[in-house]
This record gives sequence, C-alpha cells and structure tokens, in this order.
Amino acid sequence: MNRYPPIAEHGMVGDLQTAALVSSGGTIDWWCTPRFDSPSVFASLLDSERGGHCRLAAELADDDGMTVRQLYLSDTAILVTRFMAPGGVGEVADFMVPIDSSAPTDTHRLLRVLRVVRGSLPFSFTCRPRFDYGRASHTLSQTDDHSAHFRGPGTDLHVQSSSGVILRPDGDDITARFTLSAGQAAAIVLTSTAGGAPAPARPALGDIADALETCRTFWLSWLRSCTYRGRWQDIVNRSAITLKLLTYAPSGAPIAAATMGLPEQVGGERNWDYRYTWIRDASLSVRALIDLGFKEEAFAFRRWLRGRIEATGAAASSDPLQIMYRVDGDPHLTEETLDHLEGYMGSSPVRAGNAAADQLQLDIYGEASDALSVGGDMGALRGWSALTSVLDWLADNWDQPDEGIWETRGGRQNFTYSRLMTWVAFDRGVRAATAFSRPADLDRWRGVRDAVFRQIVERGWHEKRQAFVQHYDTEVLDASLLLMPRVGFVSPHDPDWLSTLDAMDEELVSDSLVYRYDPQASPDGLRGSEGTFNLCSFFYVEALARSGRLNQARHAFDKMLTYANHVGLFAEEIGPSGEQLGNFPQAFTHLALVTAAMALDEELEKEQTGPGYGDHGHPVTHGLTVPEDPSPSVSRQ
Repeated sequence: MNRYPPIAEHGMVGDLQTAALVSSGGTIDWWCTPRFDSPSVFASLLDSERGGHCRLAAELADDDGMTVRQLYLSDTAILVTRFMAPGGVGEVADFMVPIDSSAPTDTHRLLRVLRVVRGSLPFSFTCRPRFDYGRASHTLSQTDDHSAHFRGPGTDLHVQSSSGVILRPDGDDITARFTLSAGQAAAIVLTSTAGGAPAPARPALGDIADALETCRTFWLSWLRSCTYRGRWQDIVNRSAITLKLLTYAPSGAPIAAATMGLPEQVGGERNWDYRYTWIRDASLSVRALIDLGFKEEAFAFRRWLRGRIEATGAAASSDPLQIMYRVDGDPHLTEETLDHLEGYMGSSPVRAGNAAADQLQLDIYGEASDALSVGGDMGALRGWSALTSVLDWLADNWDQPDEGIWETRGGRQNFTYSRLMTWVAFDRGVRAATAFSRPADLDRWRGVRDAVFRQIVERGWHEKRQAFVQHYDTEVLDASLLLMPRVGFVSPHDPDWLSTLDAMDEELVSDSLVYRYDPQASPDGLRGSEGTFNLCSFFYVEALARSGRLNQARHAFDKMLTYANHVGLFAEEIGPSGEQLGNFPQAFTHLALVTAAMALDEELEKEQTGPGYGDHGHPVTHGLTVPEDPSPSVSRQ
C-alpha cells in the first residue's frame, strides 16, 4: 500500500479558516475549503485514486540519489520541502497567509514557491482536484498558459503559475514540467473561491515574496505573546502554532483535528470525522493557550461558547450544550459514510459528520465552566448568565449515566470522569460567584458539589483494585482519571491517588505510552483495537511530575517527544511499531504536550529552588484552575 504515505509524513499549513496537509514528497493530499469542515478538494489521503491531489516535486530518474527533507521555518507555519541531489538542490515553500479576522471568506490562497540554490533540478507539477470528497465532476478551462480554472459544485479552484511554468491540460486536470537553475525561482498559487466568482489576478513573484514575509511576520509577532521560557521552547512553540492553526478565526472555535477518516487501527472501523469543535477539546485547548499567555484566543472562544448556551437555552427539558458543533456554531453534524472512498490503506468506512454529537457527555460542563471562569473576567454579565444557566441545569441532571469522554457506543454508564468534571463545574462556579459577588444559588451548588464528591469517593473507588476505576460497575481503569490531581479533586501525593497511579502503571502503560482503557475488558461497541493515546501519555507525564516522580516523568516525556514527526506534529495515537495513527494533527495531543512541559518545568524548578509563587502568594499551577480556598481533597488516611 505504498500509494499512501505514513500519516506522520506530513506538515500542515493553514490560514485560520482552513488547513491543508503536505506530504514529505511535496503532495497536497488533504485540503477542505472554504472551511475546515467543508467538503474536500484534495483527499488522496483517503483514496489515492478518487480523492484528488496536487503534487509539486523534483523529478529525477529513479530519484538518482535524491534526498528529500521537510521542515518548518523556525517559529512559523511556513513549510519547506527540500530536494537534494548530486546535480542540484531545490526547495518548495508551502504556506497560506493567515486571515485573522472575524469575517469568514470563501477565498483562500495556498502558495507554493520554488527556488533552486545549487546546480539545476527538473520539476513536475500535477493538479488533480476532486470536489465534494471525490463525488462531483468538474470542468477545466484555461485563459492562457499560466492560468487554469477548475469549476466544481459551489467551489472553484484557480491555478496560476509564474513565467517559465507552462500549465498544460491532461484531460480535466493540469500538469507542468520545467527546470530551474541556481538562483531561479517560480511559484504556483492555488486559489479557492465561491462558485462563479471572478478569477483572481495572477500575482507577480514580488507579490508572492511579500506574502511570504507577511506570513512569517504574523507568526513571529503572534509568538511574542508566549510567556513560556522553559526547557522545551521549540516543541512548545510548535504545539502552540498548531493549536492556533486549528482555530477558526471568525468564531474563535478550535477544531479537534484537521482531518477526517484517518484510522485508529489500519484496516479498522474507528475512522471518525474530527473537523468540528468539541466543547471538551476546545476548552482544554484554549486553557493551554491561556497558560502560554495567549489571552485573545480565550476571549474569542468564551464568546463562541456563550453563544452556544444562549442559542440552545437552558430549559430543564434540554441540554444547555451539545458535545460538539460546526465551527460556526451549527449543531447539525449528520454522519454519513462515503462508500466510494476506499479509506486510508483500505480503512473503511470513511465517515463524514459525527453521530456522537447527539450523545450525552456530562463531563463537558466541567471543562466549559473552567473555560468560562478562568482569566479573571467573570464580571462580564453575559458570561455569568451563561455559566449560571448551565450549573442550574446540571444541578437537576448530573446524576445519570452518559456516554463518557471517549464517546463509547456500547451504552451509557456512570463514568467516574464525568462525575469528576461535574464536581469541577460546581467547584469553579462556587469560587467565581464568591470572588465576583455574583448572584447564584450557592447553597444548592455547594450541596451538589459535595454530593458528587462523596459519590466519587464511595462508588468510583474499587477496594480490590485499590484504584479509582472507569465507571461504578467495573474494575477497569481509565486514563482520563489522570486529571484527578490537576483539577484539584485529590492531592497528587494522596495515598489513594498514588495507588491509582501504580495500578495504571501496571495495566495501561507500555514503555511510557498509555492506553485510554482496555476495550476487551470494557467493550465500547466497536470492533478492533487501537494504539496508545498520546493525550493520555502526556497526562501521565504531568501526573508523574506532580506526584514527585520526576525522573520517571522526565524519561517518559523525553521518550514521547521521539514519537513526534519530522516537523514536530502528533496524530492521535501511537501504533505498536511506533507509527502515528488517527486524525492529524491532533489538538488534544498538542494541548497535553504543553501542559506536561509546563508541569514538568515547574516541578523541576521546585526541586532545584523550592516552590514558585504567583503574584498573590499562591502556588503557581497550570492546567485547570485551582483557586485559593480549595474544597477538601479526597483522602482515606
């Protein structure tokens, strides 16, 4: 199946409204436009024949000793693919100029700039768009040798080249062959527009050079807000840029990943669409950015989140929040299978949309409450109104089974993690009401918070396993509970927590890589298996660090970083041979990397210099907020 590059053999470029994947061989094999969740124009990653692609690469007979390397320009989202051969060295820079605006647009430009720095190299270019996930036909027209117009259903793609790159029709597609020598440059610009929009003007090389500098300046300027100065600056910066690239600027809504349908097990059925905004993932992503010093992203997401609560209403008969939405807040995510696509290396079905949107996952109210309450701006009247409506609804509805954080399709359970985050929701609400003197039914909120606390201690603890378990009717462990110390429910040095951590070490950890849970012991309604979950592996690092197991934590973190791809990106999972699996790149993984790095830095500093303290004399913490005057944490001693 060499028709499919490994999932990890990609970099991502984007303009904050859409994103494309470029393989290490120079092929754009994934691009949805005009939004992250729009139908694809290029999707050869899901079907090498029907999906469509755009390839720009050096072409030598049998590669003739050619080496290909890919990198990002430092601290930017400009992706450079270098082709190095005995006869010449050239490179292709792929980028999109960020559209950091509240106004969505149907026009998006993906620029491909070539130059040769030594000798000479022959290049070939092929553009084979396949609109609407490869389901729709298109027409091709050309006005001259440097412009081509692909007309699809509702979306057009314009291809324009600089002098020296002659675009020739190949059926309904376009190809070009040309040679560049040292000092020469060329460019190809792909522009997507709404159907019927006029063709853009063909840009000059000077204009494209200006666009490259604008893109570079944007990312360097954005990173100046980052307050992280720890030991892992480069990889934390890359994760921050990745989280920003996965955020839809017009609404402030982060998506879970740029892709859909990439398998958690090659050949298996766990092939989901992740191009949407999960309340949980988005809240945690924004929290990671807040901890790094990026405040504007937090304000934008909170506005989006308030809008979802206000649009739904908090009537007792309905949930105030759906677990996920489209990036513009649309709650309709009907799931369909694209049976005409073979799937990545035969992994089918390929799913578009996500039926899990209709699930009940009570943990989202904990993450949402934290996202609304962190940052000291809860004096905002609309924000407080949204938070109180959520908590008043949750007070009536918290004690029921749900599908849980992992969106199992095997039936509802009383998941311990869902109860844990319910506790977080009321804990943050009580603290915010007190800190900002806001009206709230505090007696009721405190009563529910304490009832949830007692229930977790009594029913979430398994005496035989000496550990907190996945749900109340099982002895199976669940890595989501690695967050128990971070959210302030239990001290990281509490004997019951350390016993739980030891049990996870034995059952869920394999050479520092962490499984979410054992699907054989806890059936989730799906066939097949999955790899270790990168989110959980980084949460494990953080839990080890907070529990004082610093040598083990640092060793696990250093090993996890070796699973990053060649440009510092992570998918969702790691397979048995160290391969990356699942949708790519994954926001969950990168936010957890950030929190693990910050926690490990903080604990290493404490070991060397003693505990750090914040502006108000309280210990510095990262992750979900643990303000002063915490409620009692669990202990059986």
